[in-house]
Amino acid sequence: MNPREESVRDRAIAYLEYLSLYEKELYLKKSVSAAKARFAPAEKKPAPKSEGGSLNPYPEYGPYQSLAQMEAAIRGCLKCALGPGRTNFVFGVGPADAKVAFIGEGPGAEEDKRGEPFVGRAGMLLNEMLAQIDWRREDVYIGNMIKCRPPNNRDPQPEEIAMCEPYLHEQLRLLQPQWIVALGRISAQALLGTQASLKTLRGRVHKFRGITMWVTYHPAALLRNPSLLPDAHQDLLTLKRMLTSGMTEGESQP
Repeated sequence: MNPREESVRDRAIAYLEYLSLYEKELYLKKSVSAAKARFAPAEKKPAPKSEGGSLNPYPEYGPYQSLAQMEAAIRGCLKCALGPGRTNFVFGVGPADAKVAFIGEGPGAEEDKRGEPFVGRAGMLLNEMLAQIDWRREDVYIGNMIKCRPPNNRDPQPEEIAMCEPYLHEQLRLLQPQWIVALGRISAQALLGTQASLKTLRGRVHKFRGITMWVTYHPAALLRNPSLLPDAHQDLLTLKRMLTSGMTEGESQP
């Protein structure tokens, strides 16, 4: 670039930076940003990190070597519209050798705030239900179909689940739990690829990619309808009995 062209470019950038101070008032945000990009020299962006603190907005779905490596690699994900609106990426919690993985639908307000699944009212109820069958939260893995909170706690949209579900598949591949417990209709239907009702899916043993799967109510549904609590408690008692004995009851086809 000769000195004259460089001088013109510098003056153009300086003028655009001046205008940018008044972008909001002059409604010039889009046009000024586009013009800046046109005049500014191209920047060479570093390649996304493969592990340890990556903020790559479009990370690979896998394979990864460990849950810790996976979480570090995907926590900056912006593959769907939920990413930019989150406070925290909610990966999942629990030991890497957990025998049982509980999977809900998505984070709520408290989960988004703290970056951990099932820590609000529904999470407190889940903890209590586990304690009633002499299980501890710390001994199971807890996650969700999606990692970011939908606005106003609405149900996840099919396209949001489609974007995030491969991450869950990779988590489960790394975990290799003996049992998956789908909490609620949305996670059960998504994992099993069915539109069957929760009533139809409960009380039967299913298979997800070779892993035995059980279906019960989401704790949030139990908060709305406490009359379902005895049935949910029985679901967990049956799960514990089958896990302890190594037997299954009423197995269905995958």
